[in-house]
Amino acid sequence: MSGVIVTNPPKAHAKDVEALAGYGVATVSEAMGRTGLLGPEIRPIQQGVRVAGTAVTVLSWPGDNLMIHAAVEQCGEGDILVVTTTSPSTDGMFGELFATALHRRGVRGIVTNAGVRDTQELRDMGFAAWSRAVSAQGTVKATGGSVNVPVAVDGQVIRPGDVILADDDGVVVVPRERARATAEASEAREAKEAGARAAFLDGQLGLDRYGLRETLVRLGVTYTSYDAYAQDGAGA
Repeated sequence: MSGVIVTNPPKAHAKDVEALAGYGVATVSEAMGRTGLLGPEIRPIQQGVRVAGTAVTVLSWPGDNLMIHAAVEQCGEGDILVVTTTSPSTDGMFGELFATALHRRGVRGIVTNAGVRDTQELRDMGFAAWSRAVSAQGTVKATGGSVNVPVAVDGQVIRPGDVILADDDGVVVVPRERARATAEASEAREAKEAGARAAFLDGQLGLDRYGLRETLVRLGVTYTSYDAYAQDGAGA
C-alpha cells in the first residue's frame, strides 16, 4: 500500500470552530438536518468532555500505526486527529506516547474507528479520545498510508480541515464550508429549545406545544378509560 502526505490543507475558520464548540453533538447534527453523525459504536473513553477542532485525517493499514507517526508532524493548534484503517481493526493503534506528542502541539483529541490503549493515562493527562475499541494489542510500523486525504468513517466522509465535534453523545463532522452556517443554525435551535424548556418547566405538555394532539387524531389514536379498555378484554 503506497500513499501520500498532503500538507497545508484548507481549514474551517477558527472562530467558527469555537462557535460550534458551544453546542452539543446532538444540537449540531439536528441543525444540519440530522446529518453528520458517526456511528454509535465510536464512544468516548472519558465523560464530561466536549472538544471541537479541525480534522487531520489518517488512512492506515490495520494493525499498523506508521502513518499516525507521520501525521503528528502535520498537526497543530486546534486540530483533532481522525484515524481510520483500510479494513476493520480493533488493535490499540494509539496510546499515551502519541497523546504526549500531540498535546505538545496543541491537538485537542483523537477520533478513530480502530482501537486505543493507555486509557487511564490519556484521562490523567486530559487528552480526549473517541474510539471503536479499547485494546492493549500492539501494532507495527511497516506499511505506507496517507495523511490529510478524505476518509470515510461509519459512512461519513471526513476531509482534512472539516470540523469535528465530539462529546458524551458521540461525534459529528461539519464540512468546513458549512461551519459558519451550522453554528448559526445551532444557535437558533438552542434558542428554540430554551423556549420549550421554559414552557415545560411551567407545566405545558409537548402534545400541546407541538400540536401533536391533531397528529394523534389523524393517525387514529383514541382515548378510553381503563374500565372500558378492560371491558373490551384488551386489559386482561
